[in-house]
Amino acid sequence: MADVTITPSEDGPYLVSGPVRLTDVDGREIPHPDEMSLCRCGQSGNKPFCDGTHATVDFDGTLAN
Repeated sequence: MADVTITPSEDGPYLVSGPVRLTDVDGREIPHPDEMSLCRCGQSGNKPFCDGTHATVDFDGTLAN
C-alpha cells in the first residue's frame, strides 16, 4: 500500500500526496488530483484547496515547536 505524505510548505499550503479520500463535512467525496495543495491560511477562494492567496495576505505558517 502506498504511503500518504502531508507536508506543510513554508508559509504556504499543506502539500498532500498519496492515496487519500477527501470529503466535505457531509461525507461527500471531493474530487482531487493525486497530488494536491490544501489551504492553511484560511483565505483561499477555492477551499479546501490552495489558490495562492497566502502570498497576498502575508500568511505566517511558522510551526510551533
